[in-house]
Amino acid sequence: MKQRKSDLQEIPGVGPNIEQDLLNLGYRSIASLKDADPEEMYRRDCLLKGRREDRCQLYVYRLAVYFASNTRRDPEKLKWWNWKE
Repeated sequence: MKQRKSDLQEIPGVGPNIEQDLLNLGYRSIASLKDADPEEMYRRDCLLKGRREDRCQLYVYRLAVYFASNTRRDPEKLKWWNWKE
């Protein structure tokens, strides 16, 4: 049985692929995302992937930082599409 690498999949919208992207960016836990800059995370992710843009990824990064930075979370904000520009 394969063990999960982190607790990152507890964040709404984060599945195995985005968890791996976060791990590649150096985030190993929800706590490590606290006060991170989602736009900077997105820029670094694009660089690692050869500048392929995926705006959906930015929205999930915004949600992940919100989730990590707020203990009292608004249930409506836990829907990743609420983080679109």
